[in-house]
Amino acid sequence: MNDALFTNRKDAGLLVAFEGPDGSGKSTQRKLFKKWLRSMNEDVVVTKWSSSLRFKQIIKERKAARTLDPASYASLHAADFWNRYETVVEPALAEGKIVLADRYVFTGIARDTARGINTNWSAQLYAGVRQPDLVFYFDAPVDVCATRISAGREIKFYESGQDVTGLPDAFESYLRFTNSVVSEYKRLHKQFGFEIVDAEKSIYEQHEYIRETYLEKCHCMPAVVAYDRQLVPVLL
Repeated sequence: MNDALFTNRKDAGLLVAFEGPDGSGKSTQRKLFKKWLRSMNEDVVVTKWSSSLRFKQIIKERKAARTLDPASYASLHAADFWNRYETVVEPALAEGKIVLADRYVFTGIARDTARGINTNWSAQLYAGVRQPDLVFYFDAPVDVCATRISAGREIKFYESGQDVTGLPDAFESYLRFTNSVVSEYKRLHKQFGFEIVDAEKSIYEQHEYIRETYLEKCHCMPAVVAYDRQLVPVLL
């Protein structure tokens, strides 16, 4: 895979992606970041993985029936991505809005590769997409992520990678599968350069790092902004 994954297309908006294994806490931080941006009167749009109006239900039904093999899993999620990209992401960026992507193309490539799909083939499913201005990768040990998930609910079949590991225990399958996902994320980081968030730090410390990195990298807001700690408890 090479840098041809991304287009050189320019627009007036900002695209910020949140990546990392399930259970790493990226969705919590994405919500906090959105709330903070809106408190600064920024126009923010959020897009979430496998949530398009056209494909969300299809994906849900196929997962429930456990009828997705690795190739169909990859293709269907890519189709969902492009539907959201063309109807939500591109229009918002063209209007100068800030788009927060709760998972971006790196998720598709990392998961596909962990499922044994050729990395270049997976990357071609997303070729020509807009490169994010910032990618926050949430780094936490895989066993910590698994424990966080299982503390609140059962680990799901495809989430755990049981479709490819064949392991009957979802927790053990998650550990094996997600280690492969993380290995691909690390390779993508070397190629494209992510901002690494220590996902074992407190929610406040993570949010502070994200906010400060955004201010430094995007140069679009004052360098010193008061932080409202009241933003954090609402999501705990």
